Amino acid sequence: MDAVLADFAEHWPLYALIPFIAALIGYVTKRVAIEMMFRPLEFVGLKPFLGWQGVVPKHGGRMASVATDLLTANLLDLKEIVDRIDPDKIAGELEQPLLRAVDEIARDVLAEYHPRMWEALPTMAQELIIKQLQASSPRVVRELMLEIRENLDEILDVKDMTVQHLTRDKALLVRLIRETSRPEMAFIARTGIYFGFGLGLVQAVVWAVTKEPWVLPIFGGCIGLFTDWLAIKLIFVPREPVRVLPRVTLQGKFQKRRTEVARQYGELIAHEVLTVHNLVDAILRGPRSDRLVAMVQRMVAKAIDEQTSLARPVVALTIGPQRLAEMKQAAAERAVRRLPETVRYAEGYLTRAMDVAHMVEERMLNLTAKEYENLLRPAFRQDEWKLIAVGGVIGFLVGELQVLLMLH
Repeated sequence: MDAVLADFAEHWPLYALIPFIAALIGYVTKRVAIEMMFRPLEFVGLKPFLGWQGVVPKHGGRMASVATDLLTANLLDLKEIVDRIDPDKIAGELEQPLLRAVDEIARDVLAEYHPRMWEALPTMAQELIIKQLQASSPRVVRELMLEIRENLDEILDVKDMTVQHLTRDKALLVRLIRETSRPEMAFIARTGIYFGFGLGLVQAVVWAVTKEPWVLPIFGGCIGLFTDWLAIKLIFVPREPVRVLPRVTLQGKFQKRRTEVARQYGELIAHEVLTVHNLVDAILRGPRSDRLVAMVQRMVAKAIDEQTSLARPVVALTIGPQRLAEMKQAAAERAVRRLPETVRYAEGYLTRAMDVAHMVEERMLNLTAKEYENLLRPAFRQDEWKLIAVGGVIGFLVGELQVLLMLH
């Protein structure tokens, strides 16, 4: 014992340094593990084994599917969201862009399919035809909205839309998980400092007693392994508050922040995923888009038939039924192509009316602790052992450096 105390007295600066180095090991291994979860977005190195891709982007499809399942099963009722849209209000919001679109489409179609007749008409007659078609456009919009409400599941696959969007945009998926878990990531890094310092004190004592070169690297590896594992566990467990002392209650950090996470997650979903632009794009280009196109074609044809009903014999004689059918088809196709640009004018109203952020936030607060945990847990569960192993390897290597420092 006297020899140990004498060694402490002689080399106390080195012994004092060990806990601080161990704290640094803990912090560095946590920061590396965190970054390895999200970076790089694409594989860097020599495939298939010599290199790395962030855990989240690597398993983006599966994680996007898990996130979407939670979203569609527990957090969203798309029919309720669409029911909040007032057909009369959206017709009013779209009035001016709709009038312009009808004017341009009608002139283009008539000039293309029956140029002689159109050019022969006086300007006043041309304007009258356009005005009649424009007059029916608000009613067409209202009818279209009502039909979309009734047949929403037939024209929009929201799960496919969300999975495709998150899988295609890996940076968005990373941001979705990283932004909602930023305090947890900082917590993981801090625990590395605290645990590392405590284990470093033990490490210093063991080195003083044994003077074995293998002690420091083994302890360094254990610090990296143990603190990585424990920090991840402490994010999620215990799920419910557990009182351990009169004034001390333990609960997983992510569980404790549910109110803040629910608000943040709702805003991210509303502004990044289920936006008006993305919904319109999914309806027009998704796997069920043909059904909306058929719906628009039917309504455009109906509107044209109504406007030409009084002059149907003349129209049939001058244009012919085949040509008229082609004109209806062309008008409908142009209407579908103009839809994203036209709807853009109502994005503000639609975003406020749908209020996706509030619905997601409200429903997330009603999830069970286990359901809520699944919002973030898959990001850690996949390849979690690799992250912990990296912590152990880095800890071992830094322990070797400590040995060199102590011996010299």
